[in-house]
Amino acid sequence: MAMTIGAIGLGRMGQALVLRLLEQGIDVVAHNRSRQKVDDLVASRQSFVVGNTDKKANDQQLTTNGSLTPAYTIEDLVKNLPTPRIIWLMVDHGKPVDEVIDHLLAAGVEKGDIIIDGGNSFFKDSMRRFSFQKEKGVHFLDVGTSGGIEGARHGACMMIGGEKDIYEQLVPFFQAATMPAGYTYFGPAGAGHFVKMVHNGVEYGMLQAIGEGFAILEKGPYPLDLHAVAKNWTKGTVVRGWLMELLERALRDPEGFAGIEGVVGGGSTGEWTQMTAKEVGVDIPVIDASMEARKTSQTQPSFSGKVVAALRNQFGGHVLEKKEEKQSL
Repeated sequence: MAMTIGAIGLGRMGQALVLRLLEQGIDVVAHNRSRQKVDDLVASRQSFVVGNTDKKANDQQLTTNGSLTPAYTIEDLVKNLPTPRIIWLMVDHGKPVDEVIDHLLAAGVEKGDIIIDGGNSFFKDSMRRFSFQKEKGVHFLDVGTSGGIEGARHGACMMIGGEKDIYEQLVPFFQAATMPAGYTYFGPAGAGHFVKMVHNGVEYGMLQAIGEGFAILEKGPYPLDLHAVAKNWTKGTVVRGWLMELLERALRDPEGFAGIEGVVGGGSTGEWTQMTAKEVGVDIPVIDASMEARKTSQTQPSFSGKVVAALRNQFGGHVLEKKEEKQSL
């Protein structure tokens, strides 16, 4: 099935997802607020195809991959999309999402078009945006996207909310963007971002538990090779999994975490989880503790904070704060 997607937001996740879609034969019209990221994507696309030295494989790529159309304005993006337009947003939550939607509507998005918010938005904001666009006849899906940069590039996991018939129209897109069976429709507007919000709260607790465990190992009575521990724990243990694999990868550096400041950023989805848990009357002591640890890390860096920061860097490309950078502030 031929399909063209408009993509707005070409950060680490956004660019990786576009390359995934192109690889799967979906045509993409891509825009970013800064022109440089559009140019970077064009360069990545060229190396993605031309960089393959196997002529037979390269010819196969050239005949099966989707086409990329750079759009340096939102007006250009809207103009270059066939109707009904399908537009994927991967921008920061809150005001930036509303601003992009307003700009799209002013630029010619019309009745029957579909806007998909693939970022980490608060589910109540997604419910509001759905109602706002519904009045204009524009469809809206909220999609929680997980798997980090690697997932976006090689097959993410997507959690979908919105009108079921609109979701069903876009199943080929979700199949192309995700790993096998990596997408699920969860219900009406907001459901996708609600599930992703809770997912992130769970993630915070898991990261903190791993960080605290390795802090104990590091300070314990034995001169342990933490890389060896992490590698061992990926081999059949109860706590094996992608996060442990990423920690093993991060610890391959012979210097370990010596140069990393144990400061952990992020936290918006965790705060939303806390707020929602309070509203529905659910105690979340683990998630609460992990959120408090992140706040404490801003003034009291710790080894567990180094572990969590390193893991966030591995899966999301979040910038690591280095000790020398901290001292120069």
